Amino acid sequence: MEYLALAIIILIIVIILKFIFGYQLKELKEIGKDEELDKLANKYPENIEMCKTYLEMLDNKNVEIEENKETKTSLYIAITNKISIANVRNTYTRIQTIAHECLHSVQDRKLLLFNFWFSNFYLIYFFIICILEIFNILPYKNIFLSILIILSFVYYMVRAFLENDAMIKAKFLAKQYMEDIKISTKEEIEKIVSGFEKINNKGIKCINYNLFLGCMIKILIFLIVCIF
Repeated sequence: MEYLALAIIILIIVIILKFIFGYQLKELKEIGKDEELDKLANKYPENIEMCKTYLEMLDNKNVEIEENKETKTSLYIAITNKISIANVRNTYTRIQTIAHECLHSVQDRKLLLFNFWFSNFYLIYFFIICILEIFNILPYKNIFLSILIILSFVYYMVRAFLENDAMIKAKFLAKQYMEDIKISTKEEIEKIVSGFEKINNKGIKCINYNLFLGCMIKILIFLIVCIF
């Protein structure tokens, strides 16, 4: 009963926070669609060239860059010091997205590596305790549940800090880049930056909620396994 009660409490918290944070992934995607801004952004260099310029601005030229047209998710891989740029050529959001990943590359190296290794450990731990519980060979379930909750808290803290730091700074780096490269007029730059602000106002809350949701889902899955 205690596991069921905890699962219900977590579900209630998740639902309440969904409304408080205004989590609407579909709405966020719609905000990122703007034909006028996309046209303005098409005047800018290719993704890899843009990425190189950002890294020069950040005085960090040792990062490997690749463009992966098979995915829509750009990311910085700390363990290999590589930026993988998604298929984002035809959207104005790429100017900020690439800035975001470049900013990850100059964050505290120890924190980035800790996040990489800890994230993997966290996932492995979650799968192991679920499998052991499924086969009814997990002793002291409450202790392992407590450890999972603590690991979730640490994961969320580190990952949220890294993402928030990059998301907040990306707009300013992108604006500086556009002003330095002098392709757009001041008015056009302000329009693009205004688009970034609309995305960020919604996006930062959504990302934080999504990270929290991922942690809560793992705890819920383990509780369901324990119940059955």
